[in-house]
Amino acid sequence: MHGADGFIAVDWGTTNRRAYRIDSEGTCVSSFEDQSGVLSVPADGFAAAAADVRARLGDLPMLLAGMVGSTRGWVEAPYVACPAGLDDLAAGLSWIEPGRTAIVPGLSVVTDDRADVMRGEEVQLFGAIASGLIPGTSFVCHPGTHNKWVTIVDGRIISFRTVMTGEMFSTLRERGILTEMLTGSVVPGEHFIRGVRRGLSGATLTAELFSARAQVLLGQIERDCAPSYVSGLLIGADLGVGLGLAPDGEAVIMGDSELTGLYAAAAADCALPVVEIDGGQAFVAGAFALARSIP
Repeated sequence: MHGADGFIAVDWGTTNRRAYRIDSEGTCVSSFEDQSGVLSVPADGFAAAAADVRARLGDLPMLLAGMVGSTRGWVEAPYVACPAGLDDLAAGLSWIEPGRTAIVPGLSVVTDDRADVMRGEEVQLFGAIASGLIPGTSFVCHPGTHNKWVTIVDGRIISFRTVMTGEMFSTLRERGILTEMLTGSVVPGEHFIRGVRRGLSGATLTAELFSARAQVLLGQIERDCAPSYVSGLLIGADLGVGLGLAPDGEAVIMGDSELTGLYAAAAADCALPVVEIDGGQAFVAGAFALARSIP
């Protein structure tokens, strides 16, 4: 797949699609991003959607990661159980066209009392390791629609925990009693940090969310500060999960800079040292490492 002309890697999520043309040296030479996530593609439309990517980036082999391998995607790529390394991903690829189009499997964690899954983040995580952005033993926060707290040991993903923080905030903004006061932007300032501290306090989150509305109605919070406060509440509760899993030392925050900045501000307030990593850069490195690992 990693021939002289390179290949295409696609991070194909629920609502967005990011596609990269990667040359034989692992450099991204062109890319695009659009809103053609899997939910916008009809069940019989994935072949045409993949052809559109090739029309824009070149007629090259293609490696697809993310929700395109889910039950709602093109072909379901079975999960690989953790602990797992890059070689396990390569061995678990689901081929649409042998040697030409493959879907990356997600990862799963199953214990006696819980289960968890991820799709797409694993490519970024292994890419960050392969490119030297993070050590082979790391603790990673990967914010997004569904934030992941990931434990990596000796280059293998050992375990992870998902928190639906991004989806919860998006849902509250779209419908419900808080919607009208969550139309503004989120700023990691005083009200955000106040929310983080309250979210970290262990108070019942559903009660605190309603209290946010009451504070606006009674003049304790300005309406345009409510998005920052509510985002802080959710991220603070999320951070509480991560702190319960974090080993001694720093955490890596990987993803889009807008989100990593919010999580970094929250972590700084509770004295958790963090390093921010660009998720797109890590994805390109991971796709290249995976392509080179294909048997």
